[in-house]
Amino acid sequence: MYKYDEYDQRIVDERVSQFRDQTRRYLAGEIAENDFLPLRLHNGLYVQRFAPMMRIAVPYGLLSTQQVRRLAEISRKYDKGYVHFTTRQNVQLNWPLLEEVPDILAELAEVEMHAVQTSGACIRNTTSDQFAGVAHDEIVDPRLWCEVIRQWSTFHPEFTFLPRKFKIAVCGAEEDRAATMVHDIGVHAFKNDNNDVRFKILVGGGLGRTPMTASVIRESLEPEYLLTYLESILRVYNRYGRRDNKYKARIKILVKALTPAVFAEKVEAEWEIMKERATLLPASEIDRVSQHFTEPDYQALDDLDWNDVSLGAPSGFQSWLKQNVFRHKKPGYAAVTLTLKATGDAPGDISAEKLEIVADLADQYSLGEVRVSHEQNLILSDVQQNHLIELWQKLETFDLATPNRGLLTDVICCPGGDFCALANARSIPLSEAIQRKFEDIDYLHDIGEIDLNISGCMNACAHHHVGHIGVLGVDRKGEEYFQIQLGGSASKDATLGKIIGPSFKREDVPDILEKILGVYVEQRHEDERFIDTCQRIGLQPFKEKVYAKAA
Repeated sequence: MYKYDEYDQRIVDERVSQFRDQTRRYLAGEIAENDFLPLRLHNGLYVQRFAPMMRIAVPYGLLSTQQVRRLAEISRKYDKGYVHFTTRQNVQLNWPLLEEVPDILAELAEVEMHAVQTSGACIRNTTSDQFAGVAHDEIVDPRLWCEVIRQWSTFHPEFTFLPRKFKIAVCGAEEDRAATMVHDIGVHAFKNDNNDVRFKILVGGGLGRTPMTASVIRESLEPEYLLTYLESILRVYNRYGRRDNKYKARIKILVKALTPAVFAEKVEAEWEIMKERATLLPASEIDRVSQHFTEPDYQALDDLDWNDVSLGAPSGFQSWLKQNVFRHKKPGYAAVTLTLKATGDAPGDISAEKLEIVADLADQYSLGEVRVSHEQNLILSDVQQNHLIELWQKLETFDLATPNRGLLTDVICCPGGDFCALANARSIPLSEAIQRKFEDIDYLHDIGEIDLNISGCMNACAHHHVGHIGVLGVDRKGEEYFQIQLGGSASKDATLGKIIGPSFKREDVPDILEKILGVYVEQRHEDERFIDTCQRIGLQPFKEKVYAKAA
């Protein structure tokens, strides 16, 4: 992973010092609330329902075990002993005191972490595939390009106050595990017929109040032009984006208003003017950054037969092996997902004690690195296959071996009304009710792959629009209700879910989901996934079952 040099460290240390002084002056009444707002936002600090919330950057989802342990220490010292992992591969503290935030930032800086640009109308954390660099289906390792974008976008003076927040995702595998189709910019790295790296550029995706999928505006771009092209997109957005209405300020609205073709023409015209300027990416710079992402010292191993691995093992291990272990590009290795979705736990939350356990296990079994997925889970990316049973036994001991990755109870869920001042409904209690309703792991495995996403409001922090089943909290005369939509997907063939009808009370939602799953079981073809059945039969059979009047 990327390691700071003296220049990086100095920048982060200076930012801590600046914010410490800004916070002191604000608390002393020397800086007005409106003037302090952009300062705290650009340092990852929100005002939530009951306390400030601090969002800490985890660039493209990579953490060292030293960083994981520091997060555990900080959560004990300054918070309530746990952290929350988000759909942007970041980590949040929900209960910090404003006056202690500069101290938190100082401790983060000691382990090469920060909260810069994790909020505000700027370029946010660039996200990627949680299996980047190890995936069996990878064409180009996207981490190098994520880091290049991170260094270019951080503190970029021209893009510090955009019309609205701006999000970029990069993928380099056959399967899009970075949800690039619902980002402001999606970058698909691939290789052309000459085996040269190229990029397909997509623009105008996004969820929230007006969900849209992105459009391709350039099919192939050479690496040296990556930054000048991205800069051209941002300049067009900065110039034409709506600043008079925050609900129409995202780039997706501009792309739709102009049409993708016209937007692309404007980008190409801008790019012709500036394509050879200072942000041209030379081979020497690509080489410099790529040195941080060299292959670790893997042992020469052979792949094991999964049947041999699980022979004689408990059934719990077999379920976990099937669901939570991902095929690695290196023979004899595997990537393991630790789903933070045990029944009763808020999705994405993990205690300081368990964070330290994860760090210890990553040191022992996975070359000292932990990944964060946009599904709010953690990954040990380099586990030897002959250590899988031993690792599972330890994970079982600490309640970290829930075998539900990609299943119904692997819920993506925002903090909702328990924390967020914007939320219409409490999403965490609903998530727990669903987990308890569908605890039978054999049933879950029979139902198969289902993405269930629950957002507490239309800002869609849990990406409910692209859940196979999406659940949205709404307010009906002061009461919490939940709207259900079906058929969404965040894959490379991304689709937006469609609302099935009127909303439901929270206590009714688990039973409604049971009816929806019943239709799926009745209608599915052999080995057909829920999403495929949904898209084949449409919404009507689900509507008829869900809204049928009792006899």
